[in-house]
Amino acid sequence: MTFLSPGRLWLLALIPALIVAYLLVQRQRKRSAQRFTNPALLANIAPRRPGWRRHIAAGLFMAAMCVMIVGYARPASVVKVPRERATIMVAIDVSLSMEATDVAPSRVEAAKTAAKTFVQSLPQRFNVGLISFAGNAAAVTAPTLDHQAVTDAIDQLQLGKGTAIGEAVFTCLSSIRILDARANHDLPPAHIVLMSDGDNTQGRSVAEAASAARMAKVPVSTIAFGTPNGTVTIDGDTYPVPPSTTTLRTLAADTGGTAYQAQAGGQLSEVYQHIGHSLGYTTQRQETTSRYIFAALLLALAAGSASLLWSGRLP
Repeated sequence: MTFLSPGRLWLLALIPALIVAYLLVQRQRKRSAQRFTNPALLANIAPRRPGWRRHIAAGLFMAAMCVMIVGYARPASVVKVPRERATIMVAIDVSLSMEATDVAPSRVEAAKTAAKTFVQSLPQRFNVGLISFAGNAAAVTAPTLDHQAVTDAIDQLQLGKGTAIGEAVFTCLSSIRILDARANHDLPPAHIVLMSDGDNTQGRSVAEAASAARMAKVPVSTIAFGTPNGTVTIDGDTYPVPPSTTTLRTLAADTGGTAYQAQAGGQLSEVYQHIGHSLGYTTQRQETTSRYIFAALLLALAAGSASLLWSGRLP
């Protein structure tokens, strides 16, 4: 628990002073009674007092004051709240190895299906952009609130030669900067979701891309496609295309993202659901003053009831 106005807690120092004052008053009252009364006859002429119970009302009143002061300091707790503003860049590898069928019906088709499901599940206020990459990277769709336009563009992706993972990250960052420039202030958080099955073979290195993403404070979550036994046939020749997970794990780790491995279509859908959930919430401090006011009210009512019950008057 934290406090939005912690300086007000100094008022709690008054509580010990009130307790000391209460004890002094009780002591003085006892002395006054003994001064003007014969102790031997006191029990016969004075009604029996509630003894220690008479202090319960005072104790409840002090507790109510403590809780009220804590509430005055505006206590807050950390809670998860929906984050309805974000820029999500989806980067899809369309290299020839993505034609492998170890993920049915093929890696690229499974990726397209899961990507569309992911985009459609995002909150409407999320800006979503699409990047495709093979030998180079291209901005297919600039970040937009029109999620349907992004899903339509995913269906049109075509395969090509090479794998430029580093260029894909740089292109994503460029699209994010252009959107942020239009926003001018109060920039939405950004995240890159990159899907690939291979290592970086062309363009700038993954290390350079990771450094740029880290400086821009944009995490890159990666999804590695395929199984170790995946193959692809090109011009009549069959080539093994096991996924290269090391590069993708390093990219995610260096940028504060998360690395996933999707070996089947069903698992891929679960991965996207997890990413969507993690992007859809943020933690914030939420003021909880009303809880303390309610507790103080209950304590004050209890103090009044105790005082009426045992002394016939309010404290």
